[in-house]
Amino acid sequence: MADKLRIALIAHDARKRDMADWAHAHEARLARCELVATGNTGLQLMTRCPSLKVERLLSGPLGGDQQIGARIVEGKVDALVFFIDPLSAHPHDVDVKALVRVAVLSNILFALNRTTADTVLLSLIPEAER
Repeated sequence: MADKLRIALIAHDARKRDMADWAHAHEARLARCELVATGNTGLQLMTRCPSLKVERLLSGPLGGDQQIGARIVEGKVDALVFFIDPLSAHPHDVDVKALVRVAVLSNILFALNRTTADTVLLSLIPEAER
């Protein structure tokens, strides 16, 4: 892993608020990481957590999922937090499946829900700066 934990953040539309709430709860820890997010998720995070530096890529359906997948393959992402909405159909489902496949094959930390994301973040950055 790099000196700073490099985390990619993605949330389906129905889960963007959950992602922003999670980031707000861990804002001090996340501020110590390099963050990259798909476009709309990044916008939500920056709005809710103005202290966080978030590199925004394209929106997921417009290629953002693939951009994050490429960074994973290049070894530029240590962890992926992807709050998936399992109850809705997604027109870019093929991209999501490809991203999941790349994350699994690359053996990176991969959280699909808040409980797992909490566990990963708290185990890697146990104390937040005050």
